[in-house]
Amino acid sequence: MNNSEILIYQNTEGNIKIDVRLEENTVWLTQEQIASLFGKGRTTITEHIRNIFKECELDGKVVCRNFRLTTIHGAIEGKTQEKEVNHYNLDVIISVGYRGEIY
Repeated sequence: MNNSEILIYQNTEGNIKIDVRLEENTVWLTQEQIASLFGKGRTTITEHIRNIFKECELDGKVVCRNFRLTTIHGAIEGKTQEKEVNHYNLDVIISVGYRGEIY
C-alpha cells in the first residue's frame, strides 16, 4: 500500500512553487527543490548535503531515498521518460536551512 501524497506549495507572491512529496510521515524534496525553497544555487545545496553526511550529522541511508519521476522527454516531442532522482527528508531540509543561515 502506497500512502504518498504530492502537495503543491506556493508563496503569496507566486514566485516560489514546490511540489512536495509526503511519504513515511515526512517531507521529501530533491536538491533542486531545496535550492528553490532557500533561494540558493543547487551547487550550494549539494555542498551542504555532502558536508552533512561527511560530518556524520545525519545518516544518508536513512534520510536519502530515490523516487522514480516521470518527466517530458527532452528530445522526442510528446514522449515521457522515467528517471530515479534522490530526494532528501525533512531532517536534511532543516539541516541545510540551518547551515545556509550560519555561513
